[in-house]
Amino acid sequence: NFSHFSYDYFDDTKIDPRSGKTARAYMEQVTAFCHRYVDGFKEEKGNILFTGKTGLGKTFLSNCIAKELIERCFSVVYLPAVEMYEIFSRDRFANDATDEDRDRSQYLLECDLLIIDDLGTELVNTFTTSQLFYVVNERLNRKKGTIISTNLSLESLRDLYSERVFSRISSNFKMRKLIGKDIRLMKKL
Repeated sequence: NFSHFSYDYFDDTKIDPRSGKTARAYMEQVTAFCHRYVDGFKEEKGNILFTGKTGLGKTFLSNCIAKELIERCFSVVYLPAVEMYEIFSRDRFANDATDEDRDRSQYLLECDLLIIDDLGTELVNTFTTSQLFYVVNERLNRKKGTIISTNLSLESLRDLYSERVFSRISSNFKMRKLIGKDIRLMKKL
């Protein structure tokens, strides 16, 4: 949760040329943004795209938001992109798909917040691209919140998932690119 988020792993000496801030000051700003997102969620179930290299806190911040919203009685589903596609694939193509399989895929469209973690780690093909468009578009139409985390750059996101998907995300999601060094690696060392 947010009380366990430590700024100690973010440099407070070098200015990042893109943000004009140190990594620590920038992450303090991103964390404040996450708190505002949670506080305003009842009125506006907005969307966030977290991008950046591995180990910068994208998943951790997504989980912090999830915990806060669950405690406020919102329905939240967190799953890696690979699992999301497996749910839709089973619902669409499995001969032995059950009502539970159909309910599970429907719930991904209806929950208050859907967190899709590690977008880009799945095998990208026409099915995954069309399903990502479907999920993003349906959730936008239903005014439901979505958080996507990815290591992909915006250019790679556009190239892998099509202009249609990129257009929906870039025009409807607040983007936060995380900066710094791999926290997991720093903890290990």
